[in-house]
Amino acid sequence: MSPPEGGGESTTTVIVAALANLGIAAAKAVAGVISGSSAMLSEAAHSVADTVTELLLLTALKRSEKPADEEHPLGYGPERYIWALLAAVATFVGGAVFSIYDGIHTLVEGEELGDPLVSYIVLALAFLLEGYSLRTGLKQARGEAARFKAPFKVYLRHTPDTAVKAVVLEDTAALAGLLLAAGGLLGGQLTGSGVWDGIASLCIGLLLLYVAWVLGRSNAELLIGRPLPKPMRERIRAELLAVEHIEAVLELTTLVQGPREALVAAKIDFRDISTAAQIEWACEQAEQRLREAFPAVTRLYLDPTPGHAQRREEGLNPWP
Repeated sequence: MSPPEGGGESTTTVIVAALANLGIAAAKAVAGVISGSSAMLSEAAHSVADTVTELLLLTALKRSEKPADEEHPLGYGPERYIWALLAAVATFVGGAVFSIYDGIHTLVEGEELGDPLVSYIVLALAFLLEGYSLRTGLKQARGEAARFKAPFKVYLRHTPDTAVKAVVLEDTAALAGLLLAAGGLLGGQLTGSGVWDGIASLCIGLLLLYVAWVLGRSNAELLIGRPLPKPMRERIRAELLAVEHIEAVLELTTLVQGPREALVAAKIDFRDISTAAQIEWACEQAEQRLREAFPAVTRLYLDPTPGHAQRREEGLNPWP
C-alpha cells in the first residue's frame, strides 16, 4: 500500500523544521554561555526539545505508513499518534521544565550578565530560520484547509495530521520565545538586573507548557478514538440512504485512523423484499458512493440488520 497522499509533504515540513532547530539550538547555547543569559539557555533547551520532537514526528510518519498485515489488519496509522504524544512529552520535559526551573533559579540566585551582542545576532538569525520553517508548515496547512473547504483555524484545531499541527504550533511558539528572550536581554541591558531575563525564561517555559498540553490532548483524543466531524457523518448517512434497497441507517460508527484514513461501520436496514443479490449490489453501490465522496474512507463495514429487531432491542434497553 502506498503512503497516503500528502504524506511526503508532511515529511518535508518536519525535516525543514528539524534542520532549522538543530542549527538554532547550537547557536543559542553558545550565545547563552557567552552572554550569561538564562533566557538564551532556555531558548537553547527549547530548540533541543523541538529537534527531538521533529525526530519523533519523522518516526511517527514512517512507522504509520507501513501496510496492513496479518498481525495488524487495520494498518499502522494510529501509531503516529503514539510517537506524536511522546513528542509532546519531549516538549514538556526538555523545554518547559528546564525553562521554568532556569527562570526560577535566575530570579532567586541572580546572574552575571555578559555581552548580549552575540545573543542578539543569534536571535535575529534564529527568527529568520524559524520564520521560514513556519512558512513551510503554514503553506501545507492552508493548502489542506482549502482542500477540505474549512476555515484555517478550524482545520488546525481539528486536523488529524498532528505532525503539521505540531510544526505550526512549535514554530509559532519559537518565534514568540525569541521575542521574549530578546525582551529579557534588552531589559537586563537597560536596568543591569537579571530579573528581566529570569521573567523571560519563565514566560518561555509557560509557553512551551501550553504547546505541550495542546499537542498532548490532540494526540490523546485520536488514540482514544475520535469520530469523523458531525457534518461528514450526516453526509455519510445521506449517501447510504440514497442507495436503492436501503431503508434506514440504524447505527453509524466512524473512526479516524490517520490524516487520510477513516473507518466507517453501519447497521443497515434493507428492504424486506430485497433479494440477497440486490443486497450485495446495494453494498457495492454504497461503498462506491462513499469512496467517491470521501476518499479518506478506506474501510467500510455494513451490517444488514432488520429494523424491527433493532427497535425491539432499543425497547428492551432501559437507558435512553
